Amino acid sequence: MDSQSPLKLPVIDFTKPELKPGTPEWDLAKGQVQQALQHYGCFEALFDKIPLETREAVFGAMEELFDLPLQIKSRNVSEIPYHGYIGQHPKIPLFESIGFDDADVIEKAEAQTRTFWPQGNPSFSKTIQSFTKQLTELDQMIRRMILESFQVEKYVDEHMDSTGYLLKVMKYEGPKTSGTQVGLGAHTDQDVVTILYQNEVNGLEAWLNGRLKATYHRVMMSGDKPRYSLGLFTIPKAGYMIKAPEELVDEAHPLLYNPFDYAQFLGFYFSNEGRYQSGLKAYCGVQH
Repeated sequence: MDSQSPLKLPVIDFTKPELKPGTPEWDLAKGQVQQALQHYGCFEALFDKIPLETREAVFGAMEELFDLPLQIKSRNVSEIPYHGYIGQHPKIPLFESIGFDDADVIEKAEAQTRTFWPQGNPSFSKTIQSFTKQLTELDQMIRRMILESFQVEKYVDEHMDSTGYLLKVMKYEGPKTSGTQVGLGAHTDQDVVTILYQNEVNGLEAWLNGRLKATYHRVMMSGDKPRYSLGLFTIPKAGYMIKAPEELVDEAHPLLYNPFDYAQFLGFYFSNEGRYQSGLKAYCGVQH
């Protein structure tokens, strides 16, 4: 392949009604997921469970949110790094994002909505919650397939129960130039699974003892139109110790990472000491 050719990611179809655990359709998709993640660290998913009206509503809600004055958007603060409002940063001037923790739970979505609209905004909170809830179905299918691929499906319930969700809504301003500019620099996501919608796998890297790797990615912008996107991040719950199952550790695959608490790792990763390409290895890597 020409080194200048754009990379074409695998496309995996999750729309088939027969896609249930134990069916041939499931096993086919499961193999495609494993191969894509091992070779690319990501793939494009076809998923039709989110109605068109919900998709249109969520992007309309995002425009409404980002059009609010900066002083209102800045009310969105979090003790967890990068879960609150991000914007007006000189290194990423085109980028804004707002995080919604546990956005799949309507009470949490309503409570955070009142941060921006003290009187509430039922249409906004319901749209955000409905979209997130439907997208979690895709996340859980993918994670179940991954665990089955490595013959550790007996941990599925524990794995699902140990995580929550962060929905990040993101806006990239058009740079109003003919050339491209960096909207968001190259990085890996420090969570379990990331689903980006329209306009990846670091916790699993440790849990699966290095069998899968998180992929580096960035956003490039051109033109004058803003781009809106959403990211659903699967986040380990506070206090849960991430550790590789004993089934995934042997002579050929020695333990790569010591057990660790995700919240404590994030604190390290975003500190001056932790800003390495492989923050996970620096934080809890096993010396061999």
